[in-house]
Amino acid sequence: MKAVVSVMKELWHNMYLINRLALYEIKIKNKNNYFGEAWEIFTPLFFIAIYWFVFGYGIRSNEDVDGIPFLNWMLAAITIWFFVQPAVTQGSKAIYTKVRMVSKMNFPTSVIPVYVVVSRLYPHLVLLMIILLYMQFTGYPINLYYIQLPYYLAGMLLLVISFVLLSSTITTVFRDVQLFIQSTIRVFLYITPFLWVTETLPEFVQSFMKINPLYYLVEGFRASIFGESWYLIENWQYTLYFWAVVLVLFSIGAILHMRFRRHFIDFL
Repeated sequence: MKAVVSVMKELWHNMYLINRLALYEIKIKNKNNYFGEAWEIFTPLFFIAIYWFVFGYGIRSNEDVDGIPFLNWMLAAITIWFFVQPAVTQGSKAIYTKVRMVSKMNFPTSVIPVYVVVSRLYPHLVLLMIILLYMQFTGYPINLYYIQLPYYLAGMLLLVISFVLLSSTITTVFRDVQLFIQSTIRVFLYITPFLWVTETLPEFVQSFMKINPLYYLVEGFRASIFGESWYLIENWQYTLYFWAVVLVLFSIGAILHMRFRRHFIDFL
């Protein structure tokens, strides 16, 4: 428990530094691109068009989902994927790729994977604003349920930070884990209801899929944007499960990080 509290204090006291490093990460990543940071938006929009054509127009023949046009239904949740996928893959290798650069700087190594994750949050927020603007002109205006969105955004960020704190420590010690993460992360695009409807599946399959905490975020985003329900309250058992997963991941990650942080340089 001491390790968990220590890491929480480190991250809290270095929030300003995390934000500055995150903005620098975005800038340095796109410094050689003619369109610069705009590629952070162009790329997901390109994939959104492909997913809509294949899954919406192709497989579903542009059929609505519970009365909601497929494109709107997909857009309400797909932004989560464009944050989670790069944040997990880049954050998981953050320590062993950047620790040499910052080893002589005066801040804790727990900051490294977190600022990499936060750097992926800014493009996500811009993309989300574009999608919400699109919703206003396609029959889904701002509603009272929108006040849930900051909660789900916070849940998404904390879930990924908790996982990356754990994975970035393990990948520094066992480098093969990073290859495993890169190979399997895309599976979550297809086992999470970003692109297809789960209601057609048997009940036991739906219950099994809910083990995936991204399922909670997807349903929460859609319930908020389409004004369907107070999802976190009406599904309070699932809410407790989601935050239990976040707490367990963060606790294990913090304990392992504090245990191995002195030896990170030795593993490189």
